[in-house]
Amino acid sequence: MTDIFIEGGRALLGGEILETSVQIAGGKINAVESGHGRGSLGIDARGLLVLPGIVDLHGDAFERQMMPRPGVDFPVDVALIDSDRQAIGNGITTVFHATTWSWEPGLRSAENARDLLEAIETLRPQLAADTRFHLRHETYNLDAETEIEQWLSDGRIDLFAFNDHMDSTIASLAKPQKRSRMVERTGLSGETFDTLVERVVSRGDAVPASIARLAKSALDANVRMLSLTTMTARRCEGRFARRASASPNFRSTRKPRARPPRPVISSCSARPTSCAAAAIPDGPRRPT
Repeated sequence: MTDIFIEGGRALLGGEILETSVQIAGGKINAVESGHGRGSLGIDARGLLVLPGIVDLHGDAFERQMMPRPGVDFPVDVALIDSDRQAIGNGITTVFHATTWSWEPGLRSAENARDLLEAIETLRPQLAADTRFHLRHETYNLDAETEIEQWLSDGRIDLFAFNDHMDSTIASLAKPQKRSRMVERTGLSGETFDTLVERVVSRGDAVPASIARLAKSALDANVRMLSLTTMTARRCEGRFARRASASPNFRSTRKPRARPPRPVISSCSARPTSCAAAAIPDGPRRPT
């Protein structure tokens, strides 16, 4: 492993950002404010931030790589590799790809969810970022329950979220622009889409019990859960969660399953530790 000397950047060390040099040997920080060691690769980080690898817990922008606009589809493996390069280029070293499995066909269909999971499992050794699978389950997608339970049991899901967009979907039916985008995403005709929504809504009474069963399966598998809506979170927490913590968009119900991180994910500190030096622009570069 190449030794690296990062000079002149503003480094996050512990709880402070300091302008200093950082020496990395064997993938670990072994010196701060040191001189350039012999044989190490020098990096001029003036005007940049030097950070530990960023963890993206909710990377749903990946859908744009698969479908940049309605009716334009890219192969999942090509989209995944492109997304991986973008993540690393922006200092993100751990990615939880948030894959929505909904009751609708098209971009958020069962087929796409299966394809992405298989692609992540196949390509993971080749990807630069530590790539994990975050499944966003639309709670009205009752037909997916059995397969999701199996994925949880098999350890194929790293993060599991309950989504409930049904109210907003119904509200959007009365808004031509939003309705048009939803319909285009599914590839259905407008009339067929409306019929599908009506059928899915009619099964709403079965949703709470399905959420409870999936929450239990996730707990049994020690998979952390999130919820997009407070109501769905309460359904999970009321029966299964020990303690919930709030985040800007989600409520969490479980500690993550233990998995040894890659060395590049750990925090930078003054003592030897694993670290990724993610150079992020911090204002205009100074002339060299």
